[in-house]
Amino acid sequence: MEPFKPLDLNNNEKSDIESTEKIRCLILGSGPAGYTAAIYAARANLKPVVYTGLQMGGQLTTTTEVENYPGYPKGITGPEMMEDFKIQAERFGTEVRFGIATNADFTGGNLKVTIDDKKLIEADAVIIATGATAKYLGLEAEKRYTGMGVSACATCDGFFYRQKDVAVVGGGDTAAEEATYLAGLCNKVYMIVRRDVLRASKAMQKKVFDTANIEILWEHQAVDLYGENGVEGVVLVRKKGTPGEETVRIKIDGFFLAIGHTPNSEIFRDYIETDSVGYIKTVPGSTRTNVPGVFAAGDVQDPHYRQAVTAAGSGCMAAIDAERYLSDKR
Repeated sequence: MEPFKPLDLNNNEKSDIESTEKIRCLILGSGPAGYTAAIYAARANLKPVVYTGLQMGGQLTTTTEVENYPGYPKGITGPEMMEDFKIQAERFGTEVRFGIATNADFTGGNLKVTIDDKKLIEADAVIIATGATAKYLGLEAEKRYTGMGVSACATCDGFFYRQKDVAVVGGGDTAAEEATYLAGLCNKVYMIVRRDVLRASKAMQKKVFDTANIEILWEHQAVDLYGENGVEGVVLVRKKGTPGEETVRIKIDGFFLAIGHTPNSEIFRDYIETDSVGYIKTVPGSTRTNVPGVFAAGDVQDPHYRQAVTAAGSGCMAAIDAERYLSDKR
């Protein structure tokens, strides 16, 4: 990927920009954080415009059942819940548009975001709620069994696998945390670890080793999943590429990826401070970034919780922070 280059509309370089628009409050992302920010911003008369991103509704739209969000005692599907969020945001005057932020320029006190390489938005305040994308192994079976046994969030979906056998892929802190969490719900938890050691911290390793129903499959790599109406098992290769290589099949009901997330912050990193992974840094106790007028909410700034309810809460905070910032500028 080429290094990001901000648009310079003041020189003679050829530009593909077809139109420019000035708006009060721009919200990037349409997950729980983005839509909640829109609800609060609209009620504060900030006239927010939401650009949905590639996946309208965010990652939650890939979740078949949501049972841990307050207000839905009987549970609800992810797509249905996000449609409710959208309707509520629009009810208060939010304009929701399909489009992807492809460039940004926050220099000189100006907040400019390019949408789909065609439209330039100049905003008084920007709320970044672009989320984070879970890393997958790249197996075709992962797509085939999405919502049918494959998950990238044990806290979200572990409840559905009570008293069942599951596998967690990964050897770092996230994998260790997911495995110990699932061990409290499931009958058996296999940790599929590519190496012969864990990368997790000593404290997390001790938790794993001290949990009786966690079994570590050292030097194993997942190569396929199988099952009729959902995941019924995983195909592993042990000691891949060595004389001792062998294929192993184990029966499981759930397959959890815990190999990390990639925050969708790349186009902002020339201006916005992030950690080493790319999560946007915010002032503690707020959603403010290092750039005045730019706020971050949801998974793009949250490497720890990554829950719909925490994302929604930070979206509320971002809208309130944006309203106060704009009010102080008057």
